[in-house]
Amino acid sequence: MARQTKSTRPGVPALDSEAAILSLFAGIGGFEQALRKAGFTGPITSYENWTSARSVLQQRFPSAELFEDVKDLPKNLHRADIVTAGFPCTDLSSAGRLAGIAGDASGLIIGVLQAVQQQKPEWVLLENVPNMLRLRRGEALEIIGQMLTEAGYRWCYRTLDAQHFGVAQRRKRVFLLASRHHQPERVLFRDYVDSPLTAKNRSSPAARAHGFYWTEGNRGVGWGTGVVPTIKGSTTAGIPSAPAVWLPQQPLDSRFRTPSIEALETLQGFRPGWTQGAPPRDRWKLVGNAVAVPVVTWIAEGLRAYEELSAVPLHSAVGAKHGWGSAGLLLDGKIQPVVALEAPTTGPLRRSFTLHRLLAERGSNPLSVKATRGFASRLQRSNLRYDGSFMRDLTKYASL
Repeated sequence: MARQTKSTRPGVPALDSEAAILSLFAGIGGFEQALRKAGFTGPITSYENWTSARSVLQQRFPSAELFEDVKDLPKNLHRADIVTAGFPCTDLSSAGRLAGIAGDASGLIIGVLQAVQQQKPEWVLLENVPNMLRLRRGEALEIIGQMLTEAGYRWCYRTLDAQHFGVAQRRKRVFLLASRHHQPERVLFRDYVDSPLTAKNRSSPAARAHGFYWTEGNRGVGWGTGVVPTIKGSTTAGIPSAPAVWLPQQPLDSRFRTPSIEALETLQGFRPGWTQGAPPRDRWKLVGNAVAVPVVTWIAEGLRAYEELSAVPLHSAVGAKHGWGSAGLLLDGKIQPVVALEAPTTGPLRRSFTLHRLLAERGSNPLSVKATRGFASRLQRSNLRYDGSFMRDLTKYASL
């Protein structure tokens, strides 16, 4: 049962530090870790069916209750105050099956929401890929939103990019926050209280590292200045598919690298070695499937400070276009697109590591000459644009 604390509505408890947490599709515990970092100390109940991920959860959250199948959720949802779910993106991702919300994997969220409709926990936080806003005209979000609305929830959503939250990884994800008695936009759009629609920039030194997808080159590059593109779980467990990094100032034989598993964990906001309890062949996929901890921490910090937050003046930011924008909220009974940034308007969070320093301190591996040669060949045959010095280095490196 929720603890009694000061509330914005008489008789309705707010989410306090001892709130009970229910994490579904828990993976390696990104939501749990973020909530702990934000100061939530309440009991944790996690559901995860992959044995390798469960081994990480058992090691990192030994006091949490751990269950396997979300289909076996009890009707009372373990009396959780907040339910989190980074539900499977397999059927929603542009690189996946595109079966939509009716798919066997992504469709599991429907059963979860049916339980939410019955038990009505105070807060619900969901996460998935931006393609859910586009696939079948946003069918997934329409269904999810309708189910929450029918259960009496107020909800909003926003696309956020991890590279603006303290890690050197470009990772865009949609976060939906819903509450029965509170205003979720006070949390998810709290940076708009004192700031306009333009983010404040911070000066940064010229990047000494550039990330890209070495497995691409024909349809895309995934180029990132000072960041790696989105870390992905490999389609086949045990096949590492970490992005590559170009280090133009390094000696030629060290100019193309791939981050070590410890570096990838850091790029997701976990401590290096977080997944060391899992079989080595699975660690790449576990990290690639995880949620970026710093982004969820930013949301959780807003939940923790909810009582001090002000109402958000978002009416002027409501977009005129129809359909699903990159952000939106339920306004006067209708979902309205919102003109919103993927970064806090108050400015990006400071990074603990630049990409260059991260590889130096957390480790990296050489990109093989064979892989480099194949990538360079595909890129040269494509119509993609790229930096000339990048191609010159690729060609030299591939000839070593």
